Amino acid sequence: MSEPIKKNPLSLQLNVEDFLPADENEKQSLVIMRESVGFWKDGMRRLRKNAVAMISLCIIVLVMIFSFIVPSFYPYSYEQQIRGAENLSPMTYSEKEQAAMAAGEKVFPHVLGTDGLGRDYAIRVMMGSRISLTVGLVASALILLIGSLYGSIAGFFGGWVDLMMMRIVDIIYTVPDILIIILLATVLKYPLGNLAMQPGFGWISVVGVNMISIFIVFALLYWVGMARIVRGQVMSLKENEYVTAARALGASNGRIIKKHILTNCIGTLIVTTTLQIPSAIFTESFLSFLGIGVAKPMPSLGSLAADAIKGMRSFPYQLFAPAIVISIIILSFNLFGDGLRDAFDPKLKN
Repeated sequence: MSEPIKKNPLSLQLNVEDFLPADENEKQSLVIMRESVGFWKDGMRRLRKNAVAMISLCIIVLVMIFSFIVPSFYPYSYEQQIRGAENLSPMTYSEKEQAAMAAGEKVFPHVLGTDGLGRDYAIRVMMGSRISLTVGLVASALILLIGSLYGSIAGFFGGWVDLMMMRIVDIIYTVPDILIIILLATVLKYPLGNLAMQPGFGWISVVGVNMISIFIVFALLYWVGMARIVRGQVMSLKENEYVTAARALGASNGRIIKKHILTNCIGTLIVTTTLQIPSAIFTESFLSFLGIGVAKPMPSLGSLAADAIKGMRSFPYQLFAPAIVISIIILSFNLFGDGLRDAFDPKLKN
């Protein structure tokens, strides 16, 4: 081994030893390896580290169990009226139920009391949560389907196609959605009512003409925000090399959009759809509060709050229960959506 090169301490030259090749031990000490992971695995890893998002997900799962599973085992139904049990306080019994308990019968308590017609309030809150969640999920699915298709076509073809399609989006933004829902509910009332009397269309009476109007308005108006987001993603992705390679291999425009472009912006689509769910739930609850919602006696959180306003001073718990549930649902979906955005947005990666 050669002797180390000596340097004059008074010289201004660089130390030659600092530029000698590193040995194997020095190389291994500087190597920091990270496990190679895919997009979804890396996103889920980041999501699991977000405590707020995971707690919100647990709350969403509990609310869904509370809304879709528990009513199947609950001893009361949402339309069942119990005479003599009107406006009971939480965890109380009517005189008839107390007499039955004295005779040795088992009577399930009214956990949240009853309403003015003697209907168990807990099961009505459960069913109202089911309606709100169903509307939010179905509306978000419609928004995702229409918005992603429309935005991808506009962004991919560009030019006059993009110009015309986005001007239509600007026009739709100016349409007052509440007015359209009221008009549709009025126009569709009699045709759908007659259709509900036909065999096989009884579900229209259960859902209600107003609720069908809400779904139609979501499909007609609320997809424009999703379309703009997808358009921006597609315009940036269509210039990548793999799109050029797909064109060179003879792939059709539809296949390129479906297999290459939308697949690469699926993270953005999921995050945007998740954040759209609480907006749809709030819109449905607001419309039900105004009386434009599901057909009675089917409850909604908004209609329960509207009915509770009348007796707020005497029975405030009837307003607190649906208000708290809808606040929890909307807050949980918003926090979970924020967690998904932080986990799957490449710009936010550390």
